[in-house]
Amino acid sequence: MSKIKILTDSTCDLPANYFREYAIGVVPINIQFGNETFEEGISIDQTTFYKKVDSLGIIPKTSQPSPAQFVAAYRQIAQQGYDTILSLHVTGKLSGTMNSATLAAQEIADEIRVVPFDSLAGSAALGFMCVDAAQMARAGKSVEEIVARLTEARSKLSLCLTLATLKYAQMSGRVGNLQGFLASLLNVKPIITLNDGLLAPSGKVRSRQAALEQLFEISKQAAGDRPVKFAVVHGEVREEAEKLLARAQTEMNCVDAFVDDIAISLAVQFGPGVIGMVVYPAT
Repeated sequence: MSKIKILTDSTCDLPANYFREYAIGVVPINIQFGNETFEEGISIDQTTFYKKVDSLGIIPKTSQPSPAQFVAAYRQIAQQGYDTILSLHVTGKLSGTMNSATLAAQEIADEIRVVPFDSLAGSAALGFMCVDAAQMARAGKSVEEIVARLTEARSKLSLCLTLATLKYAQMSGRVGNLQGFLASLLNVKPIITLNDGLLAPSGKVRSRQAALEQLFEISKQAAGDRPVKFAVVHGEVREEAEKLLARAQTEMNCVDAFVDDIAISLAVQFGPGVIGMVVYPAT
């Protein structure tokens, strides 16, 4: 039986205890403030990030890990006695991370087998995929069986979010087809959904409360009656997030649920006050 290690990037939102329990490895996204480069989760944390944005008045750039960063991570895992790495990453339609992982996997092919997988998502959706993969690997499933399960889950998950401020999204330049949509909004809260690896506008409402209500309805509809895993991710608005989680646990069939701070590399695009909800099929 092959010994499989699950590796991801730092756009993956999961509470720390999940990373520990399932020994999920992380390659950091690079966060650049002018000439200073930080590795997400290693040399910069949430609090420092928001403080820096406030004091410098600039929004940093993000860049994917280089193939060399992946090669170094893969080599380290090979030395720990694993023979296969399942490398799960943020949607390749919005980031070059998947491409770096693929190039690194080819470079190191004679040292260890690496299977890169595009989540076509990110945040807690990617987090749930990592947990799923780790549980299946522990149960002795092959990498092919795990990839088949993740491919199915990828087509059934739901990710939606709303922003409290449009400044970050407009300045980051990473939101692609949302640019015009966001530019046309004045005192209106956007509803954004993930669709086949891309973020797409799916509505706009007048108030924050209406936006949260709509996110909840989208999530509830996606969940239906089936058992699901549910997460609320947020930028500096934990109280709101906790309330939504509590509500979901009474109105949905949640077999696992958590609240987590949104990754810095995503907060760069969405800003403080962002709230996102993820519904992931449990079976």
